[in-house]
This record gives sequence, C-alpha cells and structure tokens, in this order.
Amino acid sequence: MPNCANCAAPLPVGSISCDYCGSRNDVDLQGIHFYTTHETDSDRICPRCSISLKTLDLKMNGRFLIERCDGCLGLFFDPGELEAVLEASVSNVFEINRSQLGQLNRAGSGDALPVAYLKCPVCSQIMNRVNFGARSGVVVDRCREHGIWLDGGELRRLCEWMKAGGKLLDQERQEQLKKEQATAAKKRQLPGHPALADESGSFDLYSGTLQKEDPDLLAIIVKAIRFLAK
Repeated sequence: MPNCANCAAPLPVGSISCDYCGSRNDVDLQGIHFYTTHETDSDRICPRCSISLKTLDLKMNGRFLIERCDGCLGLFFDPGELEAVLEASVSNVFEINRSQLGQLNRAGSGDALPVAYLKCPVCSQIMNRVNFGARSGVVVDRCREHGIWLDGGELRRLCEWMKAGGKLLDQERQEQLKKEQATAAKKRQLPGHPALADESGSFDLYSGTLQKEDPDLLAIIVKAIRFLAK
C-alpha cells in the first residue's frame, strides 16, 4: 500500500487524498513510473476540469507521451498506451489471487467521484464507460478512436489489479469464452440442428427470417414442418 508523500500515512485504496493530513498525492505516476513534464500544455482538454492537459514523457523505450491534468490528476492514454504502461509497471505475475481481487472490487474508488459521462479530450464526443479487463472493478472512460481517460487514483488500482493476477483471470475467461463459442459452432454443424440448411439459403427457426436468398419459400416451409414433426 502506498504512503502519503507529505505525512507518510497509508493512502486509502484508489485515493489520491490523504485521510490524515488532507494533502493530494501525485501517486498515479510517482512510484509507478518515472516521468518528466513538458513545459508546453497539450491542446487536449481535461473532461473533468475543462483546463488544458499537461504532456508527460514516461521515457518508455525512448519517447512515450501521455497527458495529465494538474487539477484532478486524471490521465489520458492514446489507444494501446495504458496497456503498455501496465505491462511495463507490473511483471512476473504467475498466479491469480482471487481473494485479493475480491477485496479490490469491494474497496471501490477511494475518492468516489460522481458518475458522469465525460467528453473525449480529443474529439469532445461522449466516451463510453467500460469495466477495464471486463471485471477489474475500475470503470474507465473510453473513446474508441482516441483512447482512455483515467480519473486520479485509477492507474494505481489497475496496477494492484494486475499484481493480483487480474489480467491472468481476464485471459482465462477469454479462453473459456473461445472454447464455448467453438463448441457452439460445432453443434450448429451437426445433422438435425434447428438451422435448416439449403443450397441457396437457410431458415432460422429462432428469428423467423430467411438467410441469403429465397429461391423457394414453399420448399423451406415444408422442411420446417418436417423438422417440427419429428
């Protein structure tokens, strides 16, 4: 658990504010990754504070720029950058600590910012709220085209999620989903499956629609009646 840079007291999970001295801590990057601040402001606007974001260079494999708000300490990552930062910050995780993951989910966000649909710092379109890694418990704001916004404290929570094996659990679930989809696809290919195949089209019993072309509607209806009569 990180400590307050001012009084050294332990910080609440997911919080950038110290409960003891009240100071705000820039812990989202300090202690997670070395960085330098560029002098010029970015032309991107903070979706929380409506002020210009500052450009930071994380110096990962050379030049690696992200944006941060000096007001709320939120961070904006271009597509793929957040995943790269997490991979560089957390390594050598080989097991899933389900108990720790459960505690992180129950802890929630320490600063408890009000739920709001934020505008993308680049295109000003409303971003989607998505649970990072499906079940990390950290709801991030995502613009499909331009990137991901993290509120202050959320980067540290994602690092803790990674350390507890959250990414491994997400990969495990994705593999299970692929197996289930493959099994379902094989079942659809078995003789007698409800999806009645035809050389030029097929009839979907669940949606009641004709797929592809409709060369002989009567023949398809007859096939459906014969199937239901079995």
